[in-house]
Amino acid sequence: MLKTISRIILLLGQKMDGLARKIAYKIYTPTTTLKDLGWTKFCKANGEELRYAYDLNKNSIVFDVGGYEGEFTSDLFSRYESQFYIFEVYQPYTKQIKERFRLNDKIKVYDFGLGAIDETIQISIDTVSTSSFKKAEIMVDAKLKKASNFMDENEIKQIDLIKINIEGGEYNLLNHLIDSGKINNIINLQIQFHDFVPNAISEMESIRKKLKKTHTPTYQFDFIWENWKKNP
Repeated sequence: MLKTISRIILLLGQKMDGLARKIAYKIYTPTTTLKDLGWTKFCKANGEELRYAYDLNKNSIVFDVGGYEGEFTSDLFSRYESQFYIFEVYQPYTKQIKERFRLNDKIKVYDFGLGAIDETIQISIDTVSTSSFKKAEIMVDAKLKKASNFMDENEIKQIDLIKINIEGGEYNLLNHLIDSGKINNIINLQIQFHDFVPNAISEMESIRKKLKKTHTPTYQFDFIWENWKKNP
């Protein structure tokens, strides 16, 4: 009986917002996280294919923020041959990406990330995860550029897709894009929120509430991947 009730609350919880949602998960799923549920939904929906299904062409502009090894750009470029801007703060990854695309003049690679201000931060290096919110034996400096300034300096009037996977830095970046008004210049935002950031659920819900003023979610898997498309 308890399992049945828990199951019902889980399903309802996925449709709730804010405090009600957090309470439902806390009471009835003490060992199940939103990320666990998000991953289950992502797999069932063939979410990996959704990440590449966009209305892009050779003239589209794509920002890959958190390039890692360049895999996302490589796979998306093979489909649409768009203009790509890759941002990667960890220099060994940046070097690898530049080598990977050295003969492709439609893919630009930058050795800094995008954020709310120009700054140098410290990030942890832990296999596939580089984050300013985690501590590790290896900590290195990473440069961030103010996103709105980068767009202005490079005369970028429209971004057809921005993929954001920056290990906790997404909250500051998204708030900056919204507050600066640059969110209106972005057609699609593919975001991976991270749950290890303080107050992650409430911060995520706050950003989602702001995004609803200009965009609509086309798919949404908590703390895995979600996409927001600009309203007509």
